Amino acid sequence: MKKILLVCLGLCWYQGNAQKSTQKQPNIVWIVCEDISPYLSCYGNIEVKTPNIDQLAAEGIRYSHVYTTAGVCAPSRSTLITGMYQTSIGTQHMRTINGAAGAKYSPVPDYSAVIPDYVKCFPEYLRQSGYYCTNNEKQDYQFEAPVTVWDENGPAASWRNRPAGKPFFAVFNLFITHESQLFMREKDSLLVDPDKITVPPFYPDTKTVRRGIARLFTNIQIMDSQAGKLISMLKADGLYENTLIFFYSDHGGALPWMKREVLERGIHIPLIVKLPGKKQAGTRCNDMVSSVDFAPTVLSLAGIKIPAYMQGFAFLGPQKTPSRKYVFAGRDRMDTEYDRVRAVHDNRYEYLYNYMPEKIYYQDIEYRKSIPMMREILALRDAGKLDSFQAAWFKTKPVEELYDIETDPNELHNLAAIPAYKAKLVELRTAFHKWSDAVGDLGALSEKEMISKWWDGKNTAPQTDTPTIVKTGNGVTIHCQTKGASIGYRIVKGGTATKPDMHTVSSWDFGGLLNPSLKNGQQHLAAPVWNVYNGEPIQLGTGDTLKINALRIGFKAAVVDYVGGK
Repeated sequence: MKKILLVCLGLCWYQGNAQKSTQKQPNIVWIVCEDISPYLSCYGNIEVKTPNIDQLAAEGIRYSHVYTTAGVCAPSRSTLITGMYQTSIGTQHMRTINGAAGAKYSPVPDYSAVIPDYVKCFPEYLRQSGYYCTNNEKQDYQFEAPVTVWDENGPAASWRNRPAGKPFFAVFNLFITHESQLFMREKDSLLVDPDKITVPPFYPDTKTVRRGIARLFTNIQIMDSQAGKLISMLKADGLYENTLIFFYSDHGGALPWMKREVLERGIHIPLIVKLPGKKQAGTRCNDMVSSVDFAPTVLSLAGIKIPAYMQGFAFLGPQKTPSRKYVFAGRDRMDTEYDRVRAVHDNRYEYLYNYMPEKIYYQDIEYRKSIPMMREILALRDAGKLDSFQAAWFKTKPVEELYDIETDPNELHNLAAIPAYKAKLVELRTAFHKWSDAVGDLGALSEKEMISKWWDGKNTAPQTDTPTIVKTGNGVTIHCQTKGASIGYRIVKGGTATKPDMHTVSSWDFGGLLNPSLKNGQQHLAAPVWNVYNGEPIQLGTGDTLKINALRIGFKAAVVDYVGGK
């Protein structure tokens, strides 16, 4: 009954226009890096120099207990864009589109996850409320995003292209710290001395391992300079002081036995939030925060009512809720390998439930073997040269695990069977089951069963119904019978050629920084901007073409051209 009520509330909310703030809406920027735990000097890491992010922390709030809902990008990013746990909406398997789910990797076809019809990508609500929303440029949401999500998505997307006076929400994705850069930049010079690295006890202390960690830390320092250039761009435009800035990572560490895990090192991330006017500058917040909370928090800060269906909670803004007691995470298929693990974290302990204890912790993922230290760890395993902590990765799992992060940050000692910790074990086990029952867990189905239910037993995704156009006294209205379809539209004036928008990349433009192929002064072809249809009549002149794109997430899109004056 609770779930049905939330669905109804969510639908009723969406059927009206998004609530607009009575105050001036703030500009909001997300600086998103890839694959790092809090390996920043402002978090106490003395081996990495991150002066730009440190300065942002000095002018903002540094959060100490922030966790993602998955230890890998696509499931995690699906949570960030929807405010929903990936396990509850069917986006839990890594990855589902762009050739990753097909025969090469898994026994299922590529698919765009069919998430519940009442769930939207949250920038759509911002756009309805007057925001100009840009993404530069990674999406990776486990589904094809509707055209209504962004005003701009591309390598030159920027607030600089917005109409005058519009508030903006701008996302910038920094790729340099991604796992792939551990091997693609293997021969590049280092900024961090491998001999001064502290090697975690779950790794063998070798030259290759030290160089791998130094490579990651070097990439983090390069990423810091990229973040600094973006901040300089805001300052040059006179926007920095009054812009809300989030800096965070899409999940935890890039190194082997970090990424893809729901251990502390796989889901614990940095989060810094700079408020307008540098309010709460230099403060530290110890509240528990989950990445599922980011979407509702942005809506709260923008003065937009949070949809009732969202599973996260605002941790800032007028709709802020009391601090959560627990955060939750999950792990499912990773490329070729299936496993199912769920995790609960309070501010000191982590509990894990392993649904497949017969499997070893390690997953034989081909992509990861490109990392030199991964290949060396496997060679040392085969030679019997790993100690008990290092060899544990290649052992089978118990059903339950419990770790004291305060005294055992590397999670080497499982406390689940120790009587002195029984009360904590029962507490977190109970929290896990309550959460799972409340939000649901599609991991209980095989991936094939899940897709079959979505596709009604067919071999292809369902089709969004073709929109219909109805003439009214004030113009035309658009209707789509598919429940939950997002409708985008744009108008091409009669008698004019359709010319694509062009954006020029300047030395300040972040697109040129993220994509070296974009040279200073080069014009970049921008995708046409699609308006979010809100149910109001649209005025068309004779010969004007109304272009319509309707998409229920997970379905195939329906595209219509309608010529005015017919």
